[in-house]
Amino acid sequence: MSRIWAGIDSGKSHHHGLAVDADGKTLLSRRVANDEPELLKLIGDVLDLADGRRVTWAIDMTGGEPALLLALLLNHGQEVRYIPGRLVNRASDGYRGEGKTDARDAYVIADQARMRRDLRPVRPGDEAAIELKLLTGRRADLVEDRTRAVNRLRGTLLSMFPALERALDMTNTGPLRLLTGYQTPAAIRRTGVTRLTKWLANRKVRGARSLAETAVDAAERQHTAVPGEKTIARLLHTLAEEVMALNEQIAEIDKLIEGRFHDHELADIVESVPGIGPILGAEFLASISGSLDDFASPDALAAFAGLAPAPKDSGKVSGNLHRPVAYHRRLQRVFYTSALVSIRCDPNSRKFYVQAVLALAHRRVNVLWALIRDRRCYQVTPPVTTPA
Repeated sequence: MSRIWAGIDSGKSHHHGLAVDADGKTLLSRRVANDEPELLKLIGDVLDLADGRRVTWAIDMTGGEPALLLALLLNHGQEVRYIPGRLVNRASDGYRGEGKTDARDAYVIADQARMRRDLRPVRPGDEAAIELKLLTGRRADLVEDRTRAVNRLRGTLLSMFPALERALDMTNTGPLRLLTGYQTPAAIRRTGVTRLTKWLANRKVRGARSLAETAVDAAERQHTAVPGEKTIARLLHTLAEEVMALNEQIAEIDKLIEGRFHDHELADIVESVPGIGPILGAEFLASISGSLDDFASPDALAAFAGLAPAPKDSGKVSGNLHRPVAYHRRLQRVFYTSALVSIRCDPNSRKFYVQAVLALAHRRVNVLWALIRDRRCYQVTPPVTTPA
């Protein structure tokens, strides 16, 4: 039996829905408000068009703007497929017409769903997995904000007091607390090691004496005030407090994530794997929607995480593998980070790592031997051979 494919181009206040038949002919194209009555009418109209035929919906986002639409589709038992936005952008080049419009994007989404067989289904996630996805997403935003704030702080300090910028680790609370009270070389010199140590200790800074000595030593190496020093000092005070506030927010959300993670039925199993703690475990569960139902094998999960090479054969060239273009980057980070951590705490992982390094070392022996034999230097890409 033929079916209908419906593509949704998601927007903040409106979506554009477009349905095509088995031949790619447009059956319906409509802009609808991101509001329940209009979304329900769109779903009903598409089902009426189908007249009992199977309907497959495709969407370029799985959260955020189309969350209400997704909930309505899943509640009505509809089949929904996810097509990443970057795939839509690449596919758009192969369609007629110029310029980006919502209707054109919706057609590309629907037509790609009609032709492709590798799109991942969207299924209802369990409540805990949904909450973990929201919490880990918020944490990722906060970490990005903190990274930007730390970079601004370091750049601002470098413009006035380079010796102190080199000496301080802005990821620690102590240096940040120091900059909320003392910023300029002159102020730190006037305070001295003893008084600065006491000031830091009163604010519960660990290693107060060592930090005070480091700051005073840096101040002794700069006796010149740069133009705008007072303004820079005020900016440093504000930026340091901003980073500290972000650190507190991240610590708070980490507690929420840890508590929600341990409520999940798979938490003990996931956390038993060396290198995976509550935060990485929560990101793992959020990435797979709380279960392995979408993955028939470990290879399928590895491919989803971008850890299984995909073939890139052409003509007479076969066996050419490369990293897949479409993969879940946060899930890849979970496995990559946990692998690095496991080297330090798990003897089995450490043994595997050593074997992998030895295999690479053996490979390098082969490469160096061939280079000397052929009297040529190593190149990142192999030299192009001209056909006879």
